[in-house]
Amino acid sequence: MDVFYNPAGIGDVLIIPLADEDRYEVKHENIGDITRITSKKDGSILGYNVFHASAHLTLTETGTVKLTQELLEDIKTYFRENNITDSLDFDLSPKFVVGYVVSKEKHENADKLSVCQVDVGEETPLQIVCGAPNVDKGQKVVVAKVGATMPSGLKIKASELRGIPSNGMICSQKELGLPNAPKEKGIYVLEDTYRVGEEFKF
Repeated sequence: MDVFYNPAGIGDVLIIPLADEDRYEVKHENIGDITRITSKKDGSILGYNVFHASAHLTLTETGTVKLTQELLEDIKTYFRENNITDSLDFDLSPKFVVGYVVSKEKHENADKLSVCQVDVGEETPLQIVCGAPNVDKGQKVVVAKVGATMPSGLKIKASELRGIPSNGMICSQKELGLPNAPKEKGIYVLEDTYRVGEEFKF
């Protein structure tokens, strides 16, 4: 999970997004230097803004910042000091991981799509619909799991592609923003030395 801190651009504010605000009519509640952002429709929490963040939290990075357990505990402590009892038990597991394509089947409703079962080190493989021409059974690949934010800003969500559920994305080098990415379309096939389920760092 990523949070955002850009003091040079927007000021000393830590942004903690939990959902896309532009999909909702929102309301804001200020509790000290903390703003809770909720949906007017159902009251669900969409995120928080922490103002004067550097005075309350230990922030060592700027820009898109990976939310570590240490920073999360810092935030929880500050929220408790302000009598905010919202659950902050966020999923901090890696969202970009090494996967292994267990099987590949042709999509029943689309000639250029494949339905893949991908082992990411969990009990059940992920079903991912993939349009890359070079995806195949037996490959180790980079998987962006549901909840990942791509370098382009795209957020990975569970979806359906032509009627088939898809839970994640098998990534190309270009989608990962890797330098010298090839121009031809295709997913990034990893060497066999990578371990299934480990975090892919880039």
